[in-house]
Amino acid sequence: MKEIKRFLNEQTGVTSIEYALIAALIAVVIAGAVGLLGVKVQGLYQSVLDAFP
Repeated sequence: MKEIKRFLNEQTGVTSIEYALIAALIAVVIAGAVGLLGVKVQGLYQSVLDAFP
């Protein structure tokens, strides 16, 4: 019983999970930004391509 209480009061795993969630959120934001930027760059290249037949 003492080991179960100690396990439930342990906080080190919680911190690492929080860091993992923050890192995952940052990765999602970066992926979204790169996706949007890619579409804009593709449009820019397409407009340059259309300007020079």
